[in-house]
Amino acid sequence: MYTVEQLTADELEAATGRLAALLVETVATGASLGFLSSLDAEEAAGWWRALVPEVAAGRLLLWAARAEGDDRIAGTVQLRPAVPANGRHRAEVAKLMVHPADRGQRLAGRLLATLEAGASERGIRLLVLDTETGSPAERMYAAEGWTRVGTVPDFATDPAGVARPTTIFFKQLAVAGGAPGGA
Repeated sequence: MYTVEQLTADELEAATGRLAALLVETVATGASLGFLSSLDAEEAAGWWRALVPEVAAGRLLLWAARAEGDDRIAGTVQLRPAVPANGRHRAEVAKLMVHPADRGQRLAGRLLATLEAGASERGIRLLVLDTETGSPAERMYAAEGWTRVGTVPDFATDPAGVARPTTIFFKQLAVAGGAPGGA
Protein backbone atom coordinates (compact mmCIF):
# COMPACT_ATOMS: atom_id res chain seq x y z
CA MET A 1 0.00 0.00 0.00
CA TYR A 2 1.22 3.50 -0.83
CA THR A 3 0.55 7.01 0.40
CA VAL A 4 0.68 9.75 -2.24
CA GLU A 5 1.11 13.33 -1.03
CA GLN A 6 1.89 16.66 -2.60
CA LEU A 7 5.18 18.00 -1.26
CA THR A 8 5.73 21.54 -0.04
CA ALA A 9 9.05 23.25 -0.69
CA ASP A 10 10.22 22.39 2.85
CA GLU A 11 9.18 18.74 2.42
CA LEU A 12 10.98 18.61 -0.91
CA GLU A 13 14.14 20.01 0.70
CA ALA A 14 13.92 17.41 3.48
CA ALA A 15 13.36 14.56 0.98
CA THR A 16 16.20 15.49 -1.40
CA GLY A 17 18.37 12.49 -0.50
CA ARG A 18 15.52 9.99 -0.82
CA LEU A 19 14.38 11.55 -4.11
CA ALA A 20 17.97 11.43 -5.39
CA ALA A 21 18.11 7.70 -4.61
CA LEU A 22 14.87 7.18 -6.55
CA LEU A 23 16.14 9.16 -9.54
CA VAL A 24 19.52 7.42 -9.67
CA GLU A 25 17.93 3.95 -9.48
CA THR A 26 15.27 4.79 -12.08
CA VAL A 27 17.84 6.17 -14.56
CA ALA A 28 20.11 3.17 -13.91
CA THR A 29 17.33 0.86 -15.12
CA GLY A 30 17.05 2.76 -18.42
CA ALA A 31 14.26 5.27 -17.83
CA SER A 32 14.59 8.30 -20.10
CA LEU A 33 14.18 11.19 -17.67
CA GLY A 34 16.71 13.64 -19.07
CA PHE A 35 19.79 12.16 -17.41
CA LEU A 36 22.62 9.93 -18.57
CA SER A 37 23.58 6.66 -16.86
CA SER A 38 26.56 8.43 -15.25
CA LEU A 39 24.12 10.23 -12.90
CA ASP A 40 25.30 9.95 -9.30
CA ALA A 41 23.58 10.72 -5.99
CA GLU A 42 25.24 14.11 -5.58
CA GLU A 43 24.19 15.34 -9.03
CA ALA A 44 20.68 13.95 -8.53
CA ALA A 45 20.32 15.63 -5.12
CA GLY A 46 21.46 18.93 -6.63
CA TRP A 47 18.84 18.61 -9.35
CA TRP A 48 16.08 18.07 -6.77
CA ARG A 49 17.37 20.95 -4.61
CA ALA A 50 17.16 23.27 -7.62
CA LEU A 51 13.40 22.55 -7.77
CA VAL A 52 12.73 23.86 -4.24
CA PRO A 53 12.29 27.53 -5.34
CA GLU A 54 10.00 26.40 -8.19
CA VAL A 55 7.76 24.52 -5.72
CA ALA A 56 7.84 27.45 -3.27
CA ALA A 57 6.71 29.83 -6.03
CA GLY A 58 3.94 27.50 -7.25
CA ARG A 59 5.54 27.06 -10.67
CA LEU A 60 5.94 23.34 -10.00
CA LEU A 61 3.69 20.92 -8.14
CA LEU A 62 5.23 17.65 -7.02
CA TRP A 63 3.68 14.49 -5.60
CA ALA A 64 5.59 11.66 -3.96
CA ALA A 65 4.52 8.13 -3.07
CA ARG A 66 5.81 6.29 -0.03
CA ALA A 67 5.36 2.62 0.71
CA GLU A 68 3.49 2.00 3.95
CA GLY A 69 5.89 1.41 6.83
CA ASP A 70 8.82 2.64 4.75
CA ASP A 71 10.23 6.15 4.52
CA ARG A 72 11.68 5.37 1.09
CA ILE A 73 10.12 7.29 -1.81
CA ALA A 74 8.65 4.77 -4.23
CA GLY A 75 7.58 7.18 -6.96
CA THR A 76 7.00 10.77 -7.93
CA VAL A 77 5.40 12.97 -10.60
CA GLN A 78 5.48 16.69 -11.40
CA LEU A 79 3.05 19.21 -12.85
CA ARG A 80 4.28 22.43 -14.49
CA PRO A 81 1.38 24.87 -15.01
CA ALA A 82 1.73 27.08 -18.08
CA VAL A 83 2.70 30.69 -17.35
CA PRO A 84 1.34 32.74 -20.30
CA ALA A 85 -2.05 34.36 -19.69
CA ASN A 86 -3.56 32.55 -22.66
CA GLY A 87 -2.32 29.16 -21.43
CA ARG A 88 -3.22 29.06 -17.76
CA HIS A 89 -5.75 26.31 -18.47
CA ARG A 90 -2.96 23.87 -19.37
CA ALA A 91 0.06 22.24 -17.76
CA GLU A 92 2.87 19.83 -18.55
CA VAL A 93 3.30 16.51 -16.77
CA ALA A 94 6.95 15.69 -16.10
CA LYS A 95 9.26 13.18 -14.44
CA LEU A 96 6.79 10.42 -13.61
CA MET A 97 9.00 7.73 -12.12
CA VAL A 98 8.51 4.60 -10.04
CA HIS A 99 11.30 2.77 -8.26
CA PRO A 100 12.05 -0.55 -9.98
CA ALA A 101 11.12 -2.47 -6.80
CA ASP A 102 7.64 -0.91 -6.86
CA ARG A 103 6.79 -1.43 -10.51
CA GLY A 104 3.84 -3.62 -11.40
CA GLN A 105 1.76 -2.27 -8.49
CA ARG A 106 -0.16 0.32 -10.59
CA LEU A 107 1.69 3.05 -8.70
CA ALA A 108 2.39 5.06 -11.89
CA GLY A 109 -1.34 5.11 -12.64
CA ARG A 110 -2.11 6.18 -9.09
CA LEU A 111 0.45 9.00 -9.21
CA LEU A 112 -0.95 10.13 -12.54
CA ALA A 113 -4.56 10.04 -11.27
CA THR A 114 -3.56 12.07 -8.20
CA LEU A 115 -1.82 14.63 -10.41
CA GLU A 116 -4.86 14.83 -12.72
CA ALA A 117 -7.19 15.43 -9.75
CA GLY A 118 -4.86 18.12 -8.38
CA ALA A 119 -4.66 19.80 -11.77
CA SER A 120 -8.44 19.75 -12.19
CA GLU A 121 -8.90 21.28 -8.71
CA ARG A 122 -6.68 24.17 -9.86
CA GLY A 123 -8.76 24.80 -12.98
CA ILE A 124 -6.29 23.12 -15.31
CA ARG A 125 -8.20 21.30 -18.00
CA LEU A 126 -5.54 20.31 -20.51
CA LEU A 127 -2.40 18.28 -19.81
CA VAL A 128 0.47 17.48 -22.16
CA LEU A 129 3.52 15.25 -21.82
CA ASP A 130 6.19 13.50 -23.80
CA THR A 131 7.70 10.07 -23.28
CA GLU A 132 10.13 7.76 -25.01
CA THR A 133 8.46 5.99 -27.93
CA GLY A 134 8.15 2.25 -27.38
CA SER A 135 8.75 2.49 -23.63
CA PRO A 136 6.53 0.93 -20.96
CA ALA A 137 5.54 4.51 -20.05
CA GLU A 138 4.11 5.07 -23.54
CA ARG A 139 1.88 2.01 -23.15
CA MET A 140 0.82 3.10 -19.65
CA TYR A 141 -0.24 6.59 -20.81
CA ALA A 142 -2.32 5.11 -23.61
CA ALA A 143 -3.95 2.69 -21.15
CA GLU A 144 -4.72 5.60 -18.79
CA GLY A 145 -6.75 7.39 -21.46
CA TRP A 146 -4.17 9.80 -22.86
CA THR A 147 -4.40 10.71 -26.56
CA ARG A 148 -1.32 10.23 -28.74
CA VAL A 149 -0.52 13.31 -30.83
CA GLY A 150 2.53 12.05 -32.71
CA THR A 151 6.18 11.15 -32.61
CA VAL A 152 9.28 13.33 -32.88
CA PRO A 153 12.37 11.45 -34.12
CA ASP A 154 15.64 11.69 -32.16
CA PHE A 155 14.05 14.00 -29.58
CA ALA A 156 16.20 12.97 -26.62
CA THR A 157 18.86 10.47 -25.74
CA ASP A 158 18.28 7.58 -23.41
CA PRO A 159 20.55 7.11 -20.36
CA ALA A 160 23.12 5.37 -22.60
CA GLY A 161 23.27 8.44 -24.87
CA VAL A 162 21.40 6.88 -27.82
CA ALA A 163 18.98 9.25 -29.61
CA ARG A 164 15.40 8.00 -29.31
CA PRO A 165 12.04 9.17 -30.66
CA THR A 166 9.53 10.76 -28.30
CA THR A 167 5.75 10.43 -28.34
CA ILE A 168 3.64 13.45 -27.41
CA PHE A 169 0.35 12.90 -25.53
CA PHE A 170 -2.47 15.11 -24.24
CA LYS A 171 -5.43 14.62 -21.95
CA GLN A 172 -8.44 16.84 -21.37
CA LEU A 173 -9.66 16.90 -17.79
CA ALA A 174 -13.20 17.23 -16.49
CA VAL A 175 -14.30 20.72 -15.48
CA ALA A 176 -17.36 21.92 -13.54
CA GLY A 177 -20.32 19.81 -14.65
CA GLY A 178 -18.08 16.85 -15.43
CA ALA A 179 -17.44 17.60 -19.13
CA PRO A 180 -13.95 17.68 -20.61
CA GLY A 181 -12.44 21.14 -20.94
CA GLY A 182 -12.84 23.19 -24.06
CA ALA A 183 -11.46 26.43 -25.38
